[in-house]
Amino acid sequence: MNFLEIMLGEKLRDEDSALEIRGSDRKVLQVACQDFTNFLKYHWDLIGREASECDLVEKLEKLYKENPDELEEFLSVWIGVWLKKWKQRVKLLIGSQNSSKWNKASKNIRDADPIWKKIERKKEMQEIVVSTLIKNGEICGTEILSENLLKMALGEKNMESLEDKERIFTAVNNTLRKARDMAQSSGPLIFVKIDKGYYGTRN
Repeated sequence: MNFLEIMLGEKLRDEDSALEIRGSDRKVLQVACQDFTNFLKYHWDLIGREASECDLVEKLEKLYKENPDELEEFLSVWIGVWLKKWKQRVKLLIGSQNSSKWNKASKNIRDADPIWKKIERKKEMQEIVVSTLIKNGEICGTEILSENLLKMALGEKNMESLEDKERIFTAVNNTLRKARDMAQSSGPLIFVKIDKGYYGTRN
């Protein structure tokens, strides 16, 4: 675990002591780290830059060395806001619950998988969608939502070839519109399907 994961993990436990950050709830920490990284990239104007990861690490390390109290205070506030969003945005689907709605969205995403794997600049496409989400106030699940929104748009367009640049462009534009609407909506956006036996085996 790097220092950011350790700090975010501590803040998550401070907010919700029931979270098993190193066990069954590790995914919560992973998503929080992704979201915090995206949030900083957006606010430090690093999105779309080639060396954004290196620049981000440098800036964070500098802040950590020069003003650790400020970073810690900011992390506490950010994690408090993020965790409220997590509880609002993430819904667990147990067994076949909500299966029809889930299956339709899943089918569009699955249909777009082959074309998605071939797209060379998908990272840049995702970062544009991530920026739109954060700009409109969505800080939770930005990586997951951006990828799924793009896949759904490509799936809806029945994309079969990368040669169809116009349809890809239209799909991206549609995604940005949906990202804005989504960020301003309320209720769950990320559905996690789990087995019925999950709660029986969890301590």
